[in-house]
Parts: sequence; C-alpha cells; structure tokens
Amino acid sequence: MFKGFTRFLQHPGERLKNFFATQEGAGQSPGMRIIPREDHPVSRSLFSDAALKVLYRLHNAGFEAYLVGGCIRDALLGKQPKDFDVATDATPEQLRDLFRNSRIIGRRFRIVHVRFGREIIEVTTFRGRPNDDHGEHVSRQSEEGLLLRDNVWGNIEEDARRRDFTVNALYYNIADFSIHDWADGARDIESRTLRLIGDPETRYREDPVRMLRAVRFAAKLGFQLDADTASPIHELAPLLLQIPPARLFDEVLKLFLAGHALDTFRMLREYQLFAMLFPEAEESMHELPWAEALIEQALTSTDARIHQDRPVTPAFLFAAFLWPGMVQRQHTLEDEGMPPVPAQQTAAQQAVTREVQHIAIPKRFSLPMRDIWELQQRLPRRNGKRAFQTRDHPRFRAAYDFLLLREKAGEIEPGLGQWWSAFQEADDHERHRLLGKVDTGPNSRPKKRRSRKRRRQSAPNQND
Repeated sequence: MFKGFTRFLQHPGERLKNFFATQEGAGQSPGMRIIPREDHPVSRSLFSDAALKVLYRLHNAGFEAYLVGGCIRDALLGKQPKDFDVATDATPEQLRDLFRNSRIIGRRFRIVHVRFGREIIEVTTFRGRPNDDHGEHVSRQSEEGLLLRDNVWGNIEEDARRRDFTVNALYYNIADFSIHDWADGARDIESRTLRLIGDPETRYREDPVRMLRAVRFAAKLGFQLDADTASPIHELAPLLLQIPPARLFDEVLKLFLAGHALDTFRMLREYQLFAMLFPEAEESMHELPWAEALIEQALTSTDARIHQDRPVTPAFLFAAFLWPGMVQRQHTLEDEGMPPVPAQQTAAQQAVTREVQHIAIPKRFSLPMRDIWELQQRLPRRNGKRAFQTRDHPRFRAAYDFLLLREKAGEIEPGLGQWWSAFQEADDHERHRLLGKVDTGPNSRPKKRRSRKRRRQSAPNQND
C-alpha cells in the first residue's frame, strides 16, 4: 500500500489530530475524515475516461461529484478498479438533462446509467434517511423491516450512513482529489476487516442480500468479518427467502463468477446461506458421500478458468449444484420401475422446478445444463457411430468435463473419462482401435444379424 496512506493510518500524531480538529471546526461531521491527495495512492490515471467525463461534467455544472464504493476501495488495496460508481447531489431528472446518453432505471432504487459505447457509468443521487419526510419522494418498508422502495434524496453525509460497509463509504472528490472517509473505512482496509455501518440486524432486515454481499466481499478481498457483522447471519439467513428469485440469480453470478467461488461456497455454508439458495444441493451433501466433492471440484475448475482468462458458463455451475439432487430423484423413479432415460428427464424437470422457486435460472442456462446431464447417459454408449455422434454434440466438451468431475469426486468408477480423453486426441487409426475395444469389451453385446425374410410365393389360384 502507498507509504503515505499507511503512515496516515498508523501514525496519525499531533499533525492529524490538529488536522481533524480543523476540519470538524469547519463544519464537517465528527465522523468524517478527509485524506488529502498527498496521503493516498488513488490517482485519476486509475479511472476510465468515461468515469472522468461524468465527474467533470457534473462538477462544471455546479453539482457535487464523487467516485464512491468499490473502485476507491480496490484502488487503496493496490488493485485496478473495474466498475466506477458516481454519487452526486443532482437528481435523476437533472442527470438525464445533463447527459443525453443516459437513462433512468429501476423503481425500487432509481439510478441513472450513462453509456459510453460498451461502458456504463452508474450515477446515484445522494440517499437520505428513509423515515424522514421528503414530500413526493418516499421510502417504504415491510413489517419485517425490508426496504421496499428507497427514492429519498439527501446529502453526502446521509448517503454515507446509508452505505452497507465501512470500506464502501469512501468518496473520491474530483474537486480536490481528496478522499472523504465517513465510517473509518480506511482503517478497516488497513486491518482487512469487513464491518457493516449501523446496527447489523437492522441493516440485514432492510436488505437481506447484504448477508450475501458480506460473504462475497470477505472471500474476494481476503477480509475477516467483524464479529458484530457476522453474529446475526445464522439467525437471519431465512430472510433471503423473501428476495425475488430473479434478483438472487444476479447475486449468484456475482458470488461464483468472480474467481473466488470455492472460498465463497465454504463461507456460505458456514453461515447457512447456501441452503437458502440451493436447498436440494445442501440436503444432498448430507446424504451422498460424493456430492460435496463434486461441487467443490466444479468451483475449483471455474476459479482456475477465470484466473486463466478462459470462458466460463453459469450452466456448468448450475449443472454441478443441482446434479446430486437430480440423481437422488432419478434413483427413486427407477426404483419405482421407470426406465433410466425417462427417469432422468422427469427428475431433471422436478429438480429445476424446485430450484427456480429460489433462483430464477433463465432458459439460456437451464437448457444447456440439461444437455450436460443428458449426455452423461450417452457417454458410456460408444458402439458404432455413437461415439462420433456424441463427440459432435455442441455440449460435448462441457459434458466431458463434467464426467471427469464425477469420476474425480468418486461418484462413478474411473476409466470412461480416460477413454474419451484418448479418443479426442487420437488419429483415425487409433480411434478405430479404441472403438474396437469397446465393441469387444466385456460389457458389449454381440450384434444380432438380421435375417432376410424370403418372399413367400403365393399359392396357385384354383381358377388357373
């Protein structure tokens, strides 16, 4: 970390005491600290051109303009920021008039997206306290404390108190390049602690998704959850059942496609949150000895691909999460006398139907997931042309990778995956040799020769 910033945190001394006293005397909040440019490492060179355009246009139009949240947190941690969020005192309507390339989105939380080609800068108006009287701008909560609508505007101090974690309440001021720290987030970054702003139980009841965000940030940043922040999670985990499945789908992608899926998964299970997202997967891990290993292998593979900048698809992860429960359903149906193929199709439909009550899985992922499952029955059938037909299937590669996971987790005996590995790498001669082994193997059945039926001659007509 930048030496000046570390020195600012670790050795405040009399200079900083006088500095803070000066700022508080100038009308600043006692909880707010200003870190001047010379004492922090955040440079404008870390920001995208689009983010700077938004900041300067707001500033030149007379509005307050700050970069806030994750981009400042990551910059202080020495990471390259990726997403840039702007906070301002301009209302959504004023923002729309100022930026012709913008649009207002959302009903629960109205925000403005300013588009520059493929890049979108998210701009939010300072939020006020939800229970205050703000005229036509209202905030609404359920009886359980869930924040149903929050379009109440306020000032920067109120906005900072409404942020979730202290490390996300850091504001970069484009006017003088200082950082405004409203909740001691800079010191929490230094101690690598994730701490909620305000009373944790109240904040979780306002938005239960904050429990998922706590786990996600802790796993991503390598931070420890503050004891008060962590303690209510076990009890309040069922509040996630109130969240719409479509919103939880977006959160699941953030949880498992950030390169820290395995650590995230283990923390979710530790705090009993995973069962709120994938209940049947959690149940199966207590009943099938290979289920947990299969899921962890899939997450490890996903993390490795992300770190290698290789493509990943949520369909593969959903296939791993739901596979153990689907297998249990399939075995039950087969025990009742249903043949394997229709048993798997029925079990797959039942598994998906239950899961979408918790997480809305779009068909663009659920259909490839079911293809991966269906190919698990075709991969052992390699006689004749079947091996070539299976290899040419659009989902073959994902199904093959899934087969290797099943073998490694101990669900099935190894061997089939090795055969398919050799088949893909072999030349034509070697492929025919491998197919010959399948045709003459102990599990192969001799082909029945189809006898040609002789055409019977019709009996002579008695009239002839």
